Amino acid sequence: MNKKIIVAISGASGACFGITALKILKDLGVETHLILSKPAEMTIIAETNHSVRDVKALADFVHNNADIGALCASGTFKADGMIIAPCSMKTLGEIANGMCGTLISRSGDVMLKERRRVVIMPREMPLNLSHIRNMESITLMGGVIVPPVPAFYTKPETIDEIVYQITARALELFDLDVPDIKRWKS
Repeated sequence: MNKKIIVAISGASGACFGITALKILKDLGVETHLILSKPAEMTIIAETNHSVRDVKALADFVHNNADIGALCASGTFKADGMIIAPCSMKTLGEIANGMCGTLISRSGDVMLKERRRVVIMPREMPLNLSHIRNMESITLMGGVIVPPVPAFYTKPETIDEIVYQITARALELFDLDVPDIKRWKS
């Protein structure tokens, strides 16, 4: 049976991480369910050379963030997990505190209650105490916080190499074998 992963892109800077996740998952044959927030659509246009339509075309299924009754908002939806890349502090706070007014936050909450893997790539700096406490709450609930921090031992030459390495490492948390990851060599 193929894996099924929810990919959410919030409005934080770093839409490239979600786009790269969709590309990698497509290459691996993983079924993807995409949720974009309205601010994410603005960020895609502002930060990338992709159109929103191009990004949606990378996914197998696209769900409206306002539709909290969509199938991925139910525990009966057998997804293997969810990645939020990038994750705004607003979305992080909603999930950490059970305030689920969007499909992204509801899906994250459902994945956590069902004890499925949730990988969150928060995009903010510096962090204030509420950010840190929300990350702690998510971690205590079983989520994994993966800040998009570059691994300079890979000697990246382009931003795309940095984005790929970070995203691929995040996706390996779903027990996927992602090709072309540069690994530490002693």
